[in-house]
Amino acid sequence: MTSIGLADLAAARQLVGEVARVTPLVAAGWLSRVAGGPAYLKCENLQRSGSFKVRGAYVRLARLSEAERGHGVVAASAGNHAQGVAVAAARLGVASTVFMPRSAALPKVEATRGYGALVRLTGDTVDDALVAAHEHAERSGAVLIHPFDHRDIVLGQASVGVEILEQAPEVRTIVVPTGGGGLTAGIAAAVHALGADVDVVGVQAAGAAAYPPSLRAGHPVKLSHMSTMADGIAVARPGELPFAIISERVSSVRTTSEESIARALVQVMERSKLVVEPAGVPGVSALLDDPGGLRTPVVAVLSGGNVDPVLLQRLIRHGLSASGRYLSVTVRLVDNPGSLAQLLTLLASCEINVLGVDHVWTDPGLTIGQIEVFLQLETKGASHRDETLDVLRQAGYEFTVSGV
Repeated sequence: MTSIGLADLAAARQLVGEVARVTPLVAAGWLSRVAGGPAYLKCENLQRSGSFKVRGAYVRLARLSEAERGHGVVAASAGNHAQGVAVAAARLGVASTVFMPRSAALPKVEATRGYGALVRLTGDTVDDALVAAHEHAERSGAVLIHPFDHRDIVLGQASVGVEILEQAPEVRTIVVPTGGGGLTAGIAAAVHALGADVDVVGVQAAGAAAYPPSLRAGHPVKLSHMSTMADGIAVARPGELPFAIISERVSSVRTTSEESIARALVQVMERSKLVVEPAGVPGVSALLDDPGGLRTPVVAVLSGGNVDPVLLQRLIRHGLSASGRYLSVTVRLVDNPGSLAQLLTLLASCEINVLGVDHVWTDPGLTIGQIEVFLQLETKGASHRDETLDVLRQAGYEFTVSGV
C-alpha cells in the first residue's frame, strides 16, 4: 500500500486550498437522536462544483508537468468528477475533454460545459465513457484523469478527513458514501496519518456494492450488474489504490437499500434544509438503518448535491413512500352512483389528503358492474397509513397497495 504521511497531507491540503472551500460541519439534532449521541453532517454538497471531486481533481492537475498540461486532460464521468475536472482545468488554464454517458443528467452535462470543458456524450454507462476517454488519450496525448484510482486524487480527497478532524476533534466515527473508494480511502488515510481514534465506515448502495465481495476475495472484483438511483457511487470495480487503503484502514463497508437512500434524502432536506443527491446520503442512510450502532460523535459525509430536479421530484415521492407518507391504493368498487363519494368520505374521516384519482373500467379481471379506482394519498406517517388501511379493511373494501 502506498504510504501517506503528514507531509503528503499538508502539501495536498495547500493545493486544495487554492480552489476548494472548507465546507461546513453542521450539527444535526434529529440525526443525533437516531445515532444515540452527537451527529454532524460534513457538507461537501456545498463544495465548489457541487461535490468533493474538485479536491482530488485539482491536486492531480496541479502536479502535471507543463508538457503534460499542454496536451490537455480527459476524463470520463456521469457528472461529479466531470465537473470537478472542468473546474480544476479552467482554474489552471488546461484544456479539458470529458466523456459522459448519453444517460447523464442534463444539469450535470450543462454544468460541465459551463465550467469550460468540451463534453462528448457516448455510450450508455460510465464504463463506456471511460473506454472512449482512454481512446482519446491515446490519440491526442491528453492525460487521463482517473476519478479515484490515483495517489494525487486520494490525497486531494483526504483533505475532507483533515477538515473533519479539525472541525470536530472529538469525532469517533466518520461514515462515507463509497463508490470507487477515493473519498473513503483518502479520509481513512488522513485519520491514520493523524493518529486519530476514529472508525471510518464506507457505505455502498446495495445494488452497486463492489467492495464487500472484493474485501472477501482480497482483491478488487468487478460486478456483472449494477442497479441504483445513486449513480455517483455506481462503480463496478474498486480502484487498486483505494482498495489497498480501505482493506487496511477502514473499519467496515456496509450496504444500504434504495428505500433507505430515498428516505435519508428526504430527511436531510426536511430536517437540515440541504439538497443532496442520492449518492451523497448513504452515510445518513446507514445511520438510519442501524440506530445507535456506531460510536459517537459521528460525522456523515454528504458527498455531493448535484441532482437533476426532475429526478429529485421522483426521489422525494419515493422517499415519502418509504417513510409511509405517500400511499398508492387501488380499490375495487361496485359501479353505482355515489360509491366513489362514499369511499372519499371515509378517507376524509381518516384525515387523508387525496392527491389524485383515476378510474379503470377495462381491466379483464373486473366483473360486470365493477370498477377500480387508483388513489394517490398523502398520510401523516407510517402509523397513520396503517390505521387508514385498517379502516378500509373494516369497511369491507377490496384493495391492493403500492408505495409502502
